[in-house]
Amino acid sequence: MISLTRTSADHPDFGLLVELLDKDLWNRYPDNQQSFVAFNVIKLDAKVVVAYVDNSPVGCGCFRERAEQGVVEIKRMYVDNEARGKGIAKKILGELEAWAVEMGKERAILETGKNQPEAVSLYDKLGYEVIDRYEPYVDSAVSICMGKVLINK
Repeated sequence: MISLTRTSADHPDFGLLVELLDKDLWNRYPDNQQSFVAFNVIKLDAKVVVAYVDNSPVGCGCFRERAEQGVVEIKRMYVDNEARGKGIAKKILGELEAWAVEMGKERAILETGKNQPEAVSLYDKLGYEVIDRYEPYVDSAVSICMGKVLINK
């Protein structure tokens, strides 16, 4: 059974999953990942969701508020390899979006990469559209930025 927990960035299960995510990203982007490390620092005010299967942490994601009014940025989305294909990422993202809407946020943006076709496909299926690359990814040839309206004014 899949369960989701809303928590904060200092949750130990989130930390464990982020370590696995970072290893995955280093494998996918060995020539570029060093330049992204600073962009992936998550402050304690981030809103974090951790997914569990049978009480074992298997996935995570979070968002942080952007300077633009009503916008959140989805960050640190990850599902462990052995738990993929079970709809966990979709559940995590849905929970993050619901939380953002509860906070009055209207739009979500995110950055993923060309070497993550499964992520691009998931976001596309869930209504995210490719947008212009935003800071700090404007000059990154491997970045794909996407956005989605969460609520219409």
